[in-house]
Amino acid sequence: MCRLFGLISSPHRTHATFWLLDAPDSLSAQSHREPDGTGLGYFDADGTPQVHKAPIAAYEDRAYAREAREVESATFLAHIRYASTGGLDVRNTHPFAQQGRLFAHNGVIEGLDALDRHLGEDLSAVRGDTDSERFFALVTRETAAHGGDVSAGLVSAARWVAGHLPLYALNVILITADELWALRYPATHELYVLRRPAGGQHGSRHLDHAGRDGHLRVRSARLGTLASVVVASEPMDENPLWRPMDPGELLHVGPGLHPTSRIALPDPPAHPLTLADLEPGAAASQRPA
Repeated sequence: MCRLFGLISSPHRTHATFWLLDAPDSLSAQSHREPDGTGLGYFDADGTPQVHKAPIAAYEDRAYAREAREVESATFLAHIRYASTGGLDVRNTHPFAQQGRLFAHNGVIEGLDALDRHLGEDLSAVRGDTDSERFFALVTRETAAHGGDVSAGLVSAARWVAGHLPLYALNVILITADELWALRYPATHELYVLRRPAGGQHGSRHLDHAGRDGHLRVRSARLGTLASVVVASEPMDENPLWRPMDPGELLHVGPGLHPTSRIALPDPPAHPLTLADLEPGAAASQRPA
């Protein structure tokens, strides 16, 4: 299953080190199948988005993904991909960038021909083959239609997909240079949020998070003295303040780190999919790694 990770410390910029594909150090870790892509997105001090990503299709790509990435930003977005739609190509690797925003998705949307027709000329923003990037293009269009309101654009796009297309899951994280949004829909996959005070639960520790599958790892000494909000597909440390987002919940965090959330999609999808409904490759991408 794809892994999502988002972090915000806005308005403060944070130095953090990411390992997107940590080298296995045990037989248990080695038993997990390799992901199909890794990506890290963040923003320069002038607000320019930066994305480092690679499909995991060869030894050289795996070595690239295992290198530590030390970067500075007020927001970060990392993604570990297990392909469901689109081949092993950098164009299909998350995160995606559009109009100064970065986006990553975990789930499956079907009926892409109908989505392409609905996008119309806005399909030109899509460079790859994935359902994820198509949905992001719809979010971008709906955000513009709502006067730049990302929350409204994200909800409008998600409601259209939920009402018109076969849907398995639509867990997403979207960031700008100083804001973060997360949506969990429906109840298929979990998504967790941690409002982390400076120093964590003990008040004196840097951030040191690692996923259970041994792939994604992130550290930040600066977050020993700065507060942050983290969103991830799973709790990534022992902090008891991790909270599962509710199905249909939209979370927004801006500068000042005061999260707001609401149930933006209270109704189930009109055309829900189960694992049994998915093609074998898509189904495999949605099972726990």
